[in-house]
Amino acid sequence: MRRSVVPRTVLLAMPAVALAVGTFLVEPVRVESTSMEPTLMSGDHLLVDDRAYRDHPPRPGDLVVFDGADATLVKRVVAVGGDTVAIEDGVLEVNGSAVEEPAVDPKTVDGMYYGPARVPAGTVFVLGDNRRHSVDSRQFGPVPVGEVTGRVILRWWPRPGTP
Repeated sequence: MRRSVVPRTVLLAMPAVALAVGTFLVEPVRVESTSMEPTLMSGDHLLVDDRAYRDHPPRPGDLVVFDGADATLVKRVVAVGGDTVAIEDGVLEVNGSAVEEPAVDPKTVDGMYYGPARVPAGTVFVLGDNRRHSVDSRQFGPVPVGEVTGRVILRWWPRPGTP
């Protein structure tokens, strides 16, 4: 009795197909600044989902990638179109309510103020977790949703938890 070669061929081809599909779904990005510390460190390598926002816009808390004036930037979405954003003595407020930000060291943002400012429809307001060393929406304004190229899905090098 002769075995069919089709299942074996399909099994052997699956990794190549998965790699080819993955090439179009995710993009590697290298962090080039300290603006997202301690969440992301300069030199970290990320995988970015290029299709993340085809079905829905970015949401608060998402780490997004977009092209800045001189480089690809990675920032955290803190507010979306229609929201009002402010920073009062280092505390981020969205729509008048304080936002808990476990990745932001309150000692490093003490005395920082911004806004209040309304985020226009079709845009997102982004901030770096390292507020003192971040160029973000406080300087260049809200980012149009159409300019967000993807969402960070994985930090793969160095592995999380490695020094």
